[in-house]
Amino acid sequence: MDALEALGDPTRRRVVELLSTGERTAGEIAQAFPQSRPAMSRHLRLLREAGIVTSRAEGTRRVYALNRAPLADLEQWLGQRLDALDTELRRAVRGERNT
Repeated sequence: MDALEALGDPTRRRVVELLSTGERTAGEIAQAFPQSRPAMSRHLRLLREAGIVTSRAEGTRRVYALNRAPLADLEQWLGQRLDALDTELRRAVRGERNT
């Protein structure tokens, strides 16, 4: 799963928002959502597989942190697509004015 696909889910986007303020344990993350712990574990696993979050063992707890690198790549990719869209929209508007 790539970063864009992983962030397509609102729960995973909210997890990323939570982690943007700092590291959190799996339990702290799970408490912020109404889903079951197994469901949250699946969301965290998908984010980890996409490279968006990292995790480490701290005693018996798992601590998650945001990995901003895939988000920067995604931001660049989206920026390029939005620039291209802007160019096409401007061409379309100019074309309407010329007709």
